[in-house]
Amino acid sequence: MTRRIRTIPAGSERSLHEAYDTALLDLDGVVYAGGEAIAHAVESLAAARDGGMHLAYVTNNALRTPDAVAAHLSELGIPAGADDVITSAQAVARLISEQVEPGAKVLVIGGEGLRVALRERGLEPVESADEEGLAAVVQGYGGPELPWGRFAEASFAIRRGVPWFASNTDLTIPQARGIGPGNGAAVEVVRIATGAEPQVAGKPLPPMHRETVLRTGARRPLVVGDRLDTDIEGAFNGGVDSLLVLTGIADGAQLLRAEPRHRPTYVDRDLRGLLTGQPDVEAAGDGFRCGGWTAAAADGALRLDGAGDPVDGLRALCAAAWTAAGDGSCTLDAAAALDRTGL
Repeated sequence: MTRRIRTIPAGSERSLHEAYDTALLDLDGVVYAGGEAIAHAVESLAAARDGGMHLAYVTNNALRTPDAVAAHLSELGIPAGADDVITSAQAVARLISEQVEPGAKVLVIGGEGLRVALRERGLEPVESADEEGLAAVVQGYGGPELPWGRFAEASFAIRRGVPWFASNTDLTIPQARGIGPGNGAAVEVVRIATGAEPQVAGKPLPPMHRETVLRTGARRPLVVGDRLDTDIEGAFNGGVDSLLVLTGIADGAQLLRAEPRHRPTYVDRDLRGLLTGQPDVEAAGDGFRCGGWTAAAADGALRLDGAGDPVDGLRALCAAAWTAAGDGSCTLDAAAALDRTGL
């Protein structure tokens, strides 16, 4: 598939919840952080749903079951059922089931979400590397209390040649007190101990996109996320549009340095962006204009002039940075320009 290199954030005359039939929403850093709803998330999702948009919650976090995630969302005031939740545990369980015999034993390094997903695929989750007939090892986020000995258990099996799978490789995860280590950090521990490489299912890789499409039936989906290297790259790999919200991992500096696969279709402050159109970014002289801001590249740096909505300033800066970078990553100094937006 040949993909056009995006150099300017897109505009939309229609509100995004009307322009797309399904929102494929990441959870951590988009809907909630540390278990608490992010500002404006509850009311924005209710309005999008009332306007006819199907909401599906797509997470690389394999710790909890879809039932548990749906119950948590409902407690936050976001009505959801288990069928509305797609997890990397489900994606990796399908991936494993396609490569082993029905009923095969799989060593689980992670939480209940992995065990439930494996059983759904007719596989038997086990706890010991010494199980006779062990067919696979699967590793997913197990929370901050996962015992160190579980990594050793995985290593024992993998060193004997048992195939290794990982739900995802996100190095970090948003938590109530800040950014903590994610499953990718735990995968690195086992990789160092074994020298092996896992098969990975989660965003941004195709197994997760396939799982999402199979379970939602989306025809015109919009991926909504806070990470460039999972949510936005996953949308790029799947050939669908994306909305980056600035409530989680990605910040303005990362966005301006984004390579083509990490450049979202739209950028907004939070989930209120689903309910509005998106302003056009237009060429203006030697730069780009969005709202009351004009951005341009000059003398090895990005320059931003004007005033107005800070996100409009960031959109204009994206256009200047991405155009200057082409198919690479922008190396222009953006610190002073970003300071003007406050983002």
